[in-house]
Amino acid sequence: MSAFRLLVAFICCAALVPTSYAEQGYQTPSPELAALVDAKLAPTSYLSSDGQWLALFERKRVVTLDELAKEELKLAGIKLNPANFSRSRVSAKFSAVELKHVQSGSVISINNLPNGIIRSPKWSSNSQYLAFIVEQPTQANLWLYSVETKQAKELTSAALNSVLTASPYKWLPDSSAIVANLAVNFGKPKLENNSQNVVPVIQQSTGEKAPARTYQNLLTSPFDESQFKFYGQGQLAYITLDGNTQAIGSPSLFKSFSVSPDSTNILVAGINEPFSYQVPYSRFASTWQIWGMRGYALAELAKQPLADNIPQGYDSVRTGRRDFEWRADQGAEVIWAEAQDGGNMKTDVKHHDYVYSLRAPFKREPKLFAKVERRYSGIEWGNENVAMLTDWRFSDRQVRTFVVQPRNADRNRVLFSERSYNDAYKDPGNAIYERNDLGANVIKIVGGRYIYLRGNGASEQGNIPFLDQYDVKTNSSKRLWQSEAPYYERVRALLDDEGERFITIRESKTEQPNFFIRDLDNDTLTQLTTFEHPYPAFKGVTKEQLRYKRDDGVELSGTLYLPPGYDKTQGPLPVLMWAYPLEYKDKAVASQVRESPYAFTYIGYWGPMPYLAKGIAVFDDPKMPIVGIDGSEPNDNFRKQLVSSAQAAVDVLVKKGIADKNKIAIAGHSYGAFMVANLLAHSDLFKTGIARSGAYNRTLTPFGFQGEERDFWQAQSVYANMSPFFHAEKINEPMLMIHGQEDPNSGTFPMQSERMYAALKGLGKDARLVMLPYEAHGYRARKSLLHVLWEQEQWLDKYLLNDTAEPVEVITEPVVSAGQ
Repeated sequence: MSAFRLLVAFICCAALVPTSYAEQGYQTPSPELAALVDAKLAPTSYLSSDGQWLALFERKRVVTLDELAKEELKLAGIKLNPANFSRSRVSAKFSAVELKHVQSGSVISINNLPNGIIRSPKWSSNSQYLAFIVEQPTQANLWLYSVETKQAKELTSAALNSVLTASPYKWLPDSSAIVANLAVNFGKPKLENNSQNVVPVIQQSTGEKAPARTYQNLLTSPFDESQFKFYGQGQLAYITLDGNTQAIGSPSLFKSFSVSPDSTNILVAGINEPFSYQVPYSRFASTWQIWGMRGYALAELAKQPLADNIPQGYDSVRTGRRDFEWRADQGAEVIWAEAQDGGNMKTDVKHHDYVYSLRAPFKREPKLFAKVERRYSGIEWGNENVAMLTDWRFSDRQVRTFVVQPRNADRNRVLFSERSYNDAYKDPGNAIYERNDLGANVIKIVGGRYIYLRGNGASEQGNIPFLDQYDVKTNSSKRLWQSEAPYYERVRALLDDEGERFITIRESKTEQPNFFIRDLDNDTLTQLTTFEHPYPAFKGVTKEQLRYKRDDGVELSGTLYLPPGYDKTQGPLPVLMWAYPLEYKDKAVASQVRESPYAFTYIGYWGPMPYLAKGIAVFDDPKMPIVGIDGSEPNDNFRKQLVSSAQAAVDVLVKKGIADKNKIAIAGHSYGAFMVANLLAHSDLFKTGIARSGAYNRTLTPFGFQGEERDFWQAQSVYANMSPFFHAEKINEPMLMIHGQEDPNSGTFPMQSERMYAALKGLGKDARLVMLPYEAHGYRARKSLLHVLWEQEQWLDKYLLNDTAEPVEVITEPVVSAGQ
């Protein structure tokens, strides 16, 4: 008997056993699913600037529930740990680190670190040192590893402050020292609130329009303001490589600081009062200055007022000076943009932005650096002769990049790229960078004219990564290398100036990503790492990219995964479809393929893949494009296009003989959950649905959501038609909803799921609501992840695999709610 037949037999027997939803507390799924939570994935890599050292950090993807349950303050859009003056929800955290020498293959483990979380690693520009933070429960400190001594040491015992600056330290470009933000109030008694401090909270509008998206975790009281100042206040310090620490200037609420390329000045942004209860700290009033290394203010660049009245629109900006940065190819020259349209892209002007520059010693008047026709997006710096300036516009999703001469950026501009930012097929790739003589990161330019570009190479055949050589003088590109089937391989770093030797990451459907050195001149490929397959139980999974059309002619695609051992002669399978709608202004762009058929098959615990172990086929990321038609906005036809896309996906699976049309489930997270509820309300294509961390009532996000710029009062019918809450009576399939109780995401407040569940329960629908304690928009605690897998497994057992399921029992346990 085949492995697949055994699997089906097991599922059929299991279906005869009644599944009880009356269990209290956290549950654990089947062993095959549970193992995915603890699977060890390939480490995260950081390559030194000279390409000689690969720092490999073991990922800490899962935390304990106790870690999430620790005291947490929510202030001005930030969640912080008051015990160690750090952000409490930083995603990129690591548990161990080792270094691999690229040429010799030798490996060095760093074993003398204290127990804690490793984060924010950064190589020095000379590649001799690797800095990183070790975060412990009561303090976060800066550590330094020396390539020469092969030793790691705590650089300073002073506690770091990463409340306002998630990465609280910067290398000097010359690698001689580090500037860090220290926690001024570390060790001081925490503030206490009492009834004597309680006052009415009063807010008053001025009559001026101030549209703002819905935000969570804002300031709500004078005591919140006091705590924001207490925990946010930092002291910049100059720290030498032997640990000598010297204060720079006075303490402040630093939201940004960066060192000039010549390592002599600091660009500093400090937050000013009064604060706001309506917007997060990033939009508070700020003062931007240039300091010398001793903290003396050399120039004041701007006093930005509170930005609570930015015009509506995704490409609208605050008025006055903004987007400050150092010019990377010069010693000390600061660049910024200023809107010429009152911050509103809908204003008809010839140039929406001007870009200005100011050079050391910062005493002269600023110079007009460039006029920008659309909204300024940024500049990539090469040298005094070459830079790449980008502007964009939301209305048609257009983005353009020009090659400019920094000495006169308005003269002889060359259009390098113009496309919709949704148009992956026209993406020319990204420039490869290097360190210049100052130690600053700039575009690698060879012979004064050649730039190297690496990209995904999206095409009708899927992503085919490439390395190109772009000639600035002729405005033309030459392909040097491209990935070849059956592998998916992409360039990580160049090892020479000719584009002949480079480091790649290479994988296939069955081989997980590893690092290689590719030598085009000698036609050799040398493997650097050998990471083990993280999902041995799923090695037999098969993968196929499907192409199909919906009824309006838009071409669609998705990736079909079949369980190990499955043979089409064994008949159709139950299917779990997992999707996420996206908005476009162009049908052709909406049809594009953006995945590789040869990429490694990640199983993971997050999406639909675990349920292959239960004999369920997975149709992952079937495209659900919402396209603006004949000048209309995409959402004007949201429901019709969503249902049409889902119908096309169902049809192709049934036509291939993979799916039984009566046994298909739909699932999604965030906007995908919004999609699930809409499809259950407006179609009968699916037997059941799973919706995680979703939004269901768009009137609770009245000033826009996702790609919708219009507010509720401008498009009431659109908001109502798109809100499944308004159509809950039409949902006649069972729906499982899961949501983190601490979700801070704009638009997906936990209340969204609670109100949707109350509506379904009140209407007598089959529904189940699971609220996860301490979890945010994504879920991180091991117990939570195991429980989510269990909930989804039980739900699919009952409503997708079991044709004789009984109605869901009503649960009184506070974490989980169910209705029927």
